Amino acid sequence: MIERLQKFRENLKNLNLDGVLISNSENSRYLSGFSGSSGVLLISADTAAIITDFRYWEQVSQEVKDFQLYKQGPNLWQSIVALVQKLHWTKIGFEAATLTYQDYQTFCNLVPKNVQLIPQNNLVEHQRWVKDTAEIALLSTAEQITDRAFAETLPIIKPGIKEREIALEFDHQLRLQGAEGNSFTTIVVSGARSALPHGEASDKKVAVGDLVTIDGGALFQGYHADMTRTVVVGKGSEEQKRLYQVVLQAQELALQSLKAGLIGFEVDKIARDFLSQHGYGGDKFGHGLGHSVGLNIHESPRLAVTEQNPIPAGAVITVEPGVYIPGWGGVRIEDLVVVKLDGIRNLTASPKKELIEL
Repeated sequence: MIERLQKFRENLKNLNLDGVLISNSENSRYLSGFSGSSGVLLISADTAAIITDFRYWEQVSQEVKDFQLYKQGPNLWQSIVALVQKLHWTKIGFEAATLTYQDYQTFCNLVPKNVQLIPQNNLVEHQRWVKDTAEIALLSTAEQITDRAFAETLPIIKPGIKEREIALEFDHQLRLQGAEGNSFTTIVVSGARSALPHGEASDKKVAVGDLVTIDGGALFQGYHADMTRTVVVGKGSEEQKRLYQVVLQAQELALQSLKAGLIGFEVDKIARDFLSQHGYGGDKFGHGLGHSVGLNIHESPRLAVTEQNPIPAGAVITVEPGVYIPGWGGVRIEDLVVVKLDGIRNLTASPKKELIEL
């Protein structure tokens, strides 16, 4: 944790601020190790403090080693202002995307007139683009749990089972395999509903010949896994197998090309152009190729037509092309990879070489 804090302080030097408030819970956890849901960090060149309330006092004492601990009084913002005054801060940065307008007004009304509150964007998020060794280890474990849960779920996918029941079993297996929860609500869509990229699991019963797409992930020590596989119940048709192989080839081309330094839209274009060449362009692939993951399920940088940033070494990112045909169905294949200078390390081990027939 101390290395993350030191790097953050280096990034603060050019902002002309006395200190910053970190109220985003994921950013707070990243810098301090505190996993509670209520706490604010105050950081400057020579200060690292955390304020939290009675509910989390024992927890913060166990989790946080490099910050001074302050117990919140009856009002959080009064406690923060008291510490700010003690520190003699007059130029204070805050996370514009996290602090609510109501809390901002409260803070403004409490601080002296000479104190400036200066909004900041992506104070910590940009640093989080590159995962350190400890983060990659946690993400790898989360993806391994996801792989095992998927393998244990496959045997129950039979004609007559409901999508909701498949999702429930997958969620149950995530917990049995060691997850603390889900990265997000598990997606299970079948038959024509597999054309819904983010469709919710329903009471629809799986039928022979249905494509079934499962998209889910384990949450492990705050870090999010993400993986998608599409299978078929019974024997797959030639059309289903062909579409699956086209999507797989698009993914493999992107995976083979991805390395540090490439711009996000360049990687997206590789898969998108391949799908277009095979008749699956336009609205048939309407989402981005991938997104980074970490303490949030969707992080930057992304693999998307709008992404102008280069992908750094150490980014952990999904590669998930999909084709969706309304009224017929769809296929998506998603792996989670670590970006390296000379390529990638794939964290996902679930089989994908051929359309799995159940």
